Amino acid sequence: MRAENLTATPGISQSKRDGTTTVTLAILCQVFHGLTFGGLALFLPLIRDDLQISFAQAGMLSAAATLSYGLGQIPAGFLSDRYGPKRLFFIGLLGWSALSLSLGLIHAFWLAVLNLLAAGAFRALMFAPGLSLLASWFPPERRATAMSLYMVGGFSGTILVSLAGPFLAQHLGWRYTFILFAALGMAAALVFRSHASEKPRRETGPHVGMLDALRLFRHRILWVCSAIQFIRFSVVTAFNFWLPSLLVTDRGFSLAAAGLVTAMSAAFTAPSNALGGYVSDRMKNPPLVIGGSLAVLACASTLLVVVDSVPVLLLVVATGSVFLQFYFGPLFFVPIEVLGQRTVGTAIGFSNLFANLGGMLSAYALGMVRDEAGTFTWGFIGISVLCLVGVVLSAVLARMRNAALAERHTQTT
Repeated sequence: MRAENLTATPGISQSKRDGTTTVTLAILCQVFHGLTFGGLALFLPLIRDDLQISFAQAGMLSAAATLSYGLGQIPAGFLSDRYGPKRLFFIGLLGWSALSLSLGLIHAFWLAVLNLLAAGAFRALMFAPGLSLLASWFPPERRATAMSLYMVGGFSGTILVSLAGPFLAQHLGWRYTFILFAALGMAAALVFRSHASEKPRRETGPHVGMLDALRLFRHRILWVCSAIQFIRFSVVTAFNFWLPSLLVTDRGFSLAAAGLVTAMSAAFTAPSNALGGYVSDRMKNPPLVIGGSLAVLACASTLLVVVDSVPVLLLVVATGSVFLQFYFGPLFFVPIEVLGQRTVGTAIGFSNLFANLGGMLSAYALGMVRDEAGTFTWGFIGISVLCLVGVVLSAVLARMRNAALAERHTQTT
């Protein structure tokens, strides 16, 4: 028995080291990805002036990247389930970073649209595979926390670009700054490829097939979660993509001041991802976390465009930022909790497809509203209405989840 323990210990220790290294590298890669993804929104006022485009056209830049990103979610999730997530995550980060670098060399609007359309497809290879890879190294009872932790890296990158970006853009210009950030992302991808590991699969059955993926779509709970995902990312895009422009054009902030507010927003959002997952895991009630977060965001979205006082505005931004991704982990966890781990990549991809359809429409619609009305007010009031719809859907989700878990308990007893 003692000999068995001695021989088993090194394997367990190596697995733990592999898990720690992989989780750390995945989060760090998200940091470097966040430099370019967050930089696109931060530098948007400069990009608009450089390319001489309208707000609606600026929204098309985000919509192009979001369209291909959204359409790539289900294929990326399916390929992750079938072939493993590590190689897909690496290809995604390398491709996104390379195309971000080329964006800094483009001077025509339509070339920028095509560039971001291609970049979004590579970025799709990061999301479902990255979440699946990270969650695989955590026990089932901590996977909502793990999925929330994945987003901490991205928002940490947003904090860095919001603080350093305006200074670098002032001295180097937005193009060279963007190229620098993209080069760092490419280097991070190569380090990840060399040192990250996939957790060995425990299942002895066949790989996930097309029929397995199609069977998922029969479950109503997946469709309800996807509808809430549509709302979630509509709100996220409204806040993250348009907040710097709102502050500069509607509120008269300088780019540096808008960068500080954006950094503050990301600083509140980053820990709230993990905190929301932890609260959900402790309460064992993800729909309550989802509905409560959306109720707060409904209020924050309207207050963002109606308050006059700058201190109150900053308080609203801070409050909204805390709950912006507070329910990220719980919302992605519910389908996995009910439907199982085997098709986790496909389930994540399906849900995130709807999320990005919401983000694409939100990016373009708010730009059009700003061009037509001369203000972002009505656009953010529309976001508030969407949040209220999400509150109702979270109540529906709670009933469906309870029924599904009760049925499973009955079958196992």
